Amino acid sequence: MTILESGVAESDQLTPRPSDKFSFGLWTVGWPGVDPFGVATRPPLDPVEAVQRLAELGAYGVTFHDDDVFAFGSSDAERRQKIDRFAAALRGAGLVVPMVTTNLFTHPVFKDGGFTSNDRAVRRFALRKVLRNLELAAELGAQTFVMWGGREGSEYDSAKDVQAALARYREALDLLCQFVIDQGIKIRFAIEPKPNEPRGDILLPTVGHALAFIETLAHPEMVGLNPETGHEQMAGLNFMHGIAQALYSGKLFHIDLNGQRGIKFDQDLVFGHGDLINAFSLVDLLEHGGPDGGPAYDGPRHFDYKPSRTEDIDGVWTSAAANMRMYLLLRQRTEAFRADPAVQEALAAAKVAELRTPTLNDGESYVELIADRSAYEDFDADAYFGGKGCGFVALHQLAVEHLLGAR
Repeated sequence: MTILESGVAESDQLTPRPSDKFSFGLWTVGWPGVDPFGVATRPPLDPVEAVQRLAELGAYGVTFHDDDVFAFGSSDAERRQKIDRFAAALRGAGLVVPMVTTNLFTHPVFKDGGFTSNDRAVRRFALRKVLRNLELAAELGAQTFVMWGGREGSEYDSAKDVQAALARYREALDLLCQFVIDQGIKIRFAIEPKPNEPRGDILLPTVGHALAFIETLAHPEMVGLNPETGHEQMAGLNFMHGIAQALYSGKLFHIDLNGQRGIKFDQDLVFGHGDLINAFSLVDLLEHGGPDGGPAYDGPRHFDYKPSRTEDIDGVWTSAAANMRMYLLLRQRTEAFRADPAVQEALAAAKVAELRTPTLNDGESYVELIADRSAYEDFDADAYFGGKGCGFVALHQLAVEHLLGAR
């Protein structure tokens, strides 16, 4: 066993702890393996067993859709009994509920969406369903309410008035924000973008789309993002860049981590089992990407993955543990990367830190900029032909070598 510079045993660094804030959705470990081409390969998982097993693995939190705890259409008494049983399991295991969401996509009533269904009665039903579960989120102490609009979209352009749909989306968010204000509920909303699947096209498909939409709301300060690794990568985008923009905008309210390999269906692999280099860069950003080099994000590291359909129940827990171990391994590797003197030299050579220096001097406007001959007339642009290389490849090679454990 090696002892790291911090004085912490290496094995201890790879042991999940509540302070790591790892959380899982009931729908992740509880996924029975159903897909569009095959029936379940595993029996249903009792939410109480999920809570107990995740606590044993070192998770700190569990999240859920309403329908994960009690069946759609449950009576008030049935609903209460299931909630109380689940809450007792949480207390017994010492787990928290950092986030709650509502299922507006499984039942046939939501086949054309919830908030943006063409059917007005469905939209009203969807709002009532969410309002009821906001009260449940408050009861269980959740800090974030995630909204994944999996059915908010279309397959046929002629069938959906997109501008009207966005107006209805805004109407719903404005009402929900006003409800929590009036009820004194301390909770924030987080939109989860996704480009497609299950709908042919889903509204608010990327981080950028969602950020623009949030600014149209009556209470934009209450609404942020819950980006998911695979969702951005399904659109061919760089997930780390999307997270950086969410952080820049002060809108990273929650995050879903998993693995994805390219532009295809939503794979929901174990975190790091897709684009490993991007996962390394993401962990480095989350852990060391603050303005002072400290943590950029202090919320839950939430794993929204699905245990492979090929696994039995033992494989479910092996895969759950793998998510946390992958994050801890990557965190360990990024710490070594940041501490390496060769990396510090390469960062300086690449002028990475210089980007934080404002382009304009204090008090400088375009008047002073135009008057500064060194900025244009005397600037040697030709020196960049054949010279003044950026050194980015050497820096990235160091990152990859640390990722591989070669340094």
